[in-house]
Amino acid sequence: MKNIFLIIISLFLVTSCEKEIDLDLEDQSGQIVIEANVTDQPGPYSVKITKSVAFTQTNQYPAIENAQVILSDNTGQTETLQYSGNGIYKTSTFVGQSGRTYTLKMQAEGKQYTSTSTMPQAVSFDGIEQDSFMVGGETSYTLLPVFLDPQAFGNRYLFIYTVNNNPKKYFSEFSDNVNNGLPNQRPLILPNDDGDEPDNVKLKIGDTIYVEMQCIDDKVYTFYSALLQLSGGGPGGGITPANPPSNISNGALGYFSAHTVRTKSIVIN
Repeated sequence: MKNIFLIIISLFLVTSCEKEIDLDLEDQSGQIVIEANVTDQPGPYSVKITKSVAFTQTNQYPAIENAQVILSDNTGQTETLQYSGNGIYKTSTFVGQSGRTYTLKMQAEGKQYTSTSTMPQAVSFDGIEQDSFMVGGETSYTLLPVFLDPQAFGNRYLFIYTVNNNPKKYFSEFSDNVNNGLPNQRPLILPNDDGDEPDNVKLKIGDTIYVEMQCIDDKVYTFYSALLQLSGGGPGGGITPANPPSNISNGALGYFSAHTVRTKSIVIN
């Protein structure tokens, strides 16, 4: 399948800490691809539904225009999303809140798809600390997200960060398997131009880094962790690719994530 990570995150162009994720998987064109998010910030929330394409085709993923998309939670809140174009369906009045379990039901091209995601409680994002080190005579930078992991085991985090006004996004996933209940000690490795891509970034003093911290559930963490490993960016290098483990039923690719959002920024100095 053609660059499945870029298919399911086609709005974002998300990359790993070190290099763009490029999953050269088997050719399985025509599968439904779903990107769905609910947060604890004001909506609207969106669901994007497209189709995968063959590896030999261009990066143009056909939009699914006539789907029925219903979002609900365990308190009785429910809404049918409205189509806004380019395969995107949006809420108008739905409100996301920590601690609730959300259910997404979709009917597209004669098939039904469902998914659930529970939004964790937010963890306070207290700040960002900068550090640097020398590699080959050049300065590289790291950022340490400052937060205290709760005592309860099982917290999962996704960090998404950008440089200045560059739309290219980078991410790292954290768990509390090692550092449970303690201040965070794991840094974000910032991008450095390795010459592989024309839009790679070489950081310099004065650049602004924007960091988004998400508290995510376990299935969404597994999805992102697998993407890093499939790209060769995770611990132990790459694994044999199948497809990232979607939390959506009936063979759909992609993810449904109910998560909290906290943001910080820092200027490299």
